[in-house]
Amino acid sequence: MPLVVYNTLTRTKEEFRPLQPDAVKMYVCGPTVYGHSHLGHAKSYVSFDVIVRYLRFLGYKVLYVQNITDVGHLTDDADEGEDKLVKQSRVDRVHPMQLAEMYTRSYYEDMDALNVMRPDIAPRASGHITEQIALVEKLLSHGLAYVANGSVYFDVPHDAAYGKLSRRTLDEMNAGTRIEVKSEKRHPADFALWKRAEPGHIMRWPSPWGEGFPGWHLECSAMSMKYLGETFDIHGGGLENQFPHHECEIAQSEGATGKPFVKYWLHNNMVTVDGKKMGKSLGNFITLKDAFARWTPQVVRFFILQSHYRSTLDFSADALEAAGKGLEKLLNTIRNVQEAASAGATGTPTGIDLEKHRAAFIEAMNDDFNTPLAIGGLFDLGREVNQALARGTPMDAQEMNAIASFYRTLAGDVLGLTVESRVDGAGARTIEPDLLALFIALRADLRKEKLWGLSDKIRDGLLALGVSLEDKKEGTTWKRTPAGH
Repeated sequence: MPLVVYNTLTRTKEEFRPLQPDAVKMYVCGPTVYGHSHLGHAKSYVSFDVIVRYLRFLGYKVLYVQNITDVGHLTDDADEGEDKLVKQSRVDRVHPMQLAEMYTRSYYEDMDALNVMRPDIAPRASGHITEQIALVEKLLSHGLAYVANGSVYFDVPHDAAYGKLSRRTLDEMNAGTRIEVKSEKRHPADFALWKRAEPGHIMRWPSPWGEGFPGWHLECSAMSMKYLGETFDIHGGGLENQFPHHECEIAQSEGATGKPFVKYWLHNNMVTVDGKKMGKSLGNFITLKDAFARWTPQVVRFFILQSHYRSTLDFSADALEAAGKGLEKLLNTIRNVQEAASAGATGTPTGIDLEKHRAAFIEAMNDDFNTPLAIGGLFDLGREVNQALARGTPMDAQEMNAIASFYRTLAGDVLGLTVESRVDGAGARTIEPDLLALFIALRADLRKEKLWGLSDKIRDGLLALGVSLEDKKEGTTWKRTPAGH
């Protein structure tokens, strides 16, 4: 089957046909860098990382843009309150841009640990003020915006298509709202394109309307169109950004260009804790750095991929522990395959239909990037592999190499799992496999010399550390187990 994606704009699954047959242009809303990233961020960026990886696996040349929001995102996610960075900078008693630099580095540290590929372009909102001012001027010239006391607002009632992404009508937006006496807006649904900077506001730039700063929604429109063009293939982000953020992006982008803004809108669902959204504002979040202190980044990534990107993911320690056991089971199978392949023997073919498993994986991923089903397929193959290995007969090295290559490509390249066991979660080389190989070789020499006590001491010592040795006809293999078992 061809690749189909769920397009939030049409509320249907559609066959994916990019604007250019061999290329994909994709934009995903990046983090607002005023704190450390949490599991909710990981859910979003791991999900879109796999989408990018799979599109490249299919042969598309992907240009992936993900921004950094370092100004203009106000505390109520609309047009009121304070800039989130400015507010946090007062708490930390540092300059807002110092704060932005610190948490941008922190964000990339966490994403690198999760094996999330860096975007091809990572623009910052504060570095694209000129483009944002030009976009505002264009909207003013089209009669879709107005100036009020140094701020500029988008005139929502003048856009008949406003609400087409979220399916909200103007009347629904009006429900429960009213224009305050001091409001500068002509209509409650109007949103800020440019905000006047009050005295003492640090983040400010000169503009035709006075010193101020850009609106949060404006930033993504300006940056995405600068690098991807006025119309591009995929815009991704969290479901919570569908309204108002993405709705406003569409209005101002299409209002400025008169062209469709994005062909496919993809939204990932949220991480929940006891059924409630995980978020900084609710105080129920766990930072990735705290999570990594308890679980490896690869376990966190595997936990996320076990749910569909459009499904909620309920966090619990038990769920992470279960994910860790499942991942280790998969990695143990892959290690055994790699060791059988390195043995170089010409043995008995397993009869495993590798192309059937490859087709099942691709079919799952072609159905709107169904990673849980794709992972299930990897375990199906693993069961057949383990049954073949359990027979105790020498494996055919050529076939084992083909299976190892299968796992490297689909589990490694596409799903982003580290299957070679040569790097740790932060991307640094680990000597663990080499040390274990050394212990196994030393133990084999001791057994040849019938030094059973020393041989058993190595085996029992490794078991206490959580590594179980298994002696087979073709040699000794290892796998991780709970320490002391």
